[in-house]
Amino acid sequence: MTASASSQPVRRALISVSDKTGVAAFAQSLAGAGVEILSTGGTARLLSEAGVPVIEVGDYTGFPEIMAGRVKTLHPRVHGGLLGRRGEDDAVMADHDIPPIDLLVVNLYPFEAAVARPDCTLAEAIENIDIGGPAMLRAAAKNHAGVGVVTEPEQYDAVRAAIAANGGLDDALRFELAVAAFNHVARYDAAISNYLSARGEAESGPGFPGQLNRAWAKQADLRYGENPHQAAAFYRAPDAAAGSFARHVQRQGKALSYNNLADADAAWSCVGAFEQPACVIVKHANPCGVATADSLLEAYQAAFATDPTSAFGGIIAFNHPLDEAAARAILDQQFVEVILAPVVTDAALAVTGRKPNLRVLEIADGPAPTAGWRLQPLDGGLLVQDVDAELVGPDGLRCVTRTAVDAALEADLDFVWRVARHVKSNAIVYGRHGRTLGIGAGQMSRVDSARIGVRKAEDAGLSLQGAVLASDAFFPFRDGVDQAAEAGVQAIIQPGGSMRDEEVIAAADEHGIAMVFTGMRHFRH
Repeated sequence: MTASASSQPVRRALISVSDKTGVAAFAQSLAGAGVEILSTGGTARLLSEAGVPVIEVGDYTGFPEIMAGRVKTLHPRVHGGLLGRRGEDDAVMADHDIPPIDLLVVNLYPFEAAVARPDCTLAEAIENIDIGGPAMLRAAAKNHAGVGVVTEPEQYDAVRAAIAANGGLDDALRFELAVAAFNHVARYDAAISNYLSARGEAESGPGFPGQLNRAWAKQADLRYGENPHQAAAFYRAPDAAAGSFARHVQRQGKALSYNNLADADAAWSCVGAFEQPACVIVKHANPCGVATADSLLEAYQAAFATDPTSAFGGIIAFNHPLDEAAARAILDQQFVEVILAPVVTDAALAVTGRKPNLRVLEIADGPAPTAGWRLQPLDGGLLVQDVDAELVGPDGLRCVTRTAVDAALEADLDFVWRVARHVKSNAIVYGRHGRTLGIGAGQMSRVDSARIGVRKAEDAGLSLQGAVLASDAFFPFRDGVDQAAEAGVQAIIQPGGSMRDEEVIAAADEHGIAMVFTGMRHFRH
């Protein structure tokens, strides 16, 4: 087929891929369109076995692959064919017998997969650093005025369709593919730099890279940021884990805002702390109600009852598939901005469809345990830390009072402790029987957070008699314990470690309150 006026014809393609998904079928379609195919090594063998006519690059260049394949495409006949400017370099290319290569299909050695293996050695990592591949990608992408460059199997259909329709690739598609190729190489180089510089730092620190390179792909421009005068966009890491919030799929509703995304991420992180059916309602990045139960409906009702006022316009997350009963209860009871769950049943979606603006998100394979690093931008800098993934210190829970903790009380303490890890510091969480009763968050004084939690419970008509309390960090004074006792609390869980621990424990003993130390703090700023 002859290329249209706006397209560059594709007569010759070079294919050399590590990820061979779909490549044989793609190459067959190219060959069927009359495209001559060059290839290397394992890709050439695969295509030949699939019946695709293929010319080995060594035969094409007249120079064999050497050094166990390290040198195979680094040749003027390859790079000249990719870099030659159509219409400008034609005479030079003809003088040196360099035919144009119109399409490059390359993806790189699996460096990230190799170094992700715990047993990967430095020597193995080095062998997985691709040299010829990035060089070809950069050459083809630079010369995208005349060359198409494919880096992902997901691009095959668009390229195949363009060639079938027009005999070649138009300017817009070649530019789009070139940008993707430069991004592909940038991510690859960043992964190599991060890995090697982290190894260089490992002896003197936790293995954070000496130079941190990160790449995110834009998913959407947002209407605005935290406030209408701020511009914003949402990006996702290319290696975002399955089940992580960034992998969400929107099933219905209007576009998500900056604040919707931030709060939904907080809700998803918190609800992932539980295995039993759980509901988390978040407002302004803080849980305002959390509960576990035998069903999502019961969990939602208990979470909502913690603080109905704050729940208005909140974000609601579930850790089990959203069913019709829970969806109906939400819409009958409150205004909600976002609902998210690992699965949204068709019956639930039929209910939420009554509110077409309501955003409903589905995150398959989640909630997944949070891992990796947390990044906090500073003015001109960045803080990087491990995710706060542990619950208690290496010595486990330790009861430090005369009043002991039975199994039922320990279950209550475990629940509020899991919630407290997701509440902004200073964090105080009151709860009992798998539900929160009052939450105090983000105060400069711990005793103020304790008072706010009591007031929240009172406002909701919930009794704290027999409740338990979690504090994300130690009590610096006994006043927080006295406040808890006055409210009716029977047990407290906290990290311990204050210089006044003895005074705080004595206060608990005075009030007949059980106190458990976790040996681990959970500040959240």
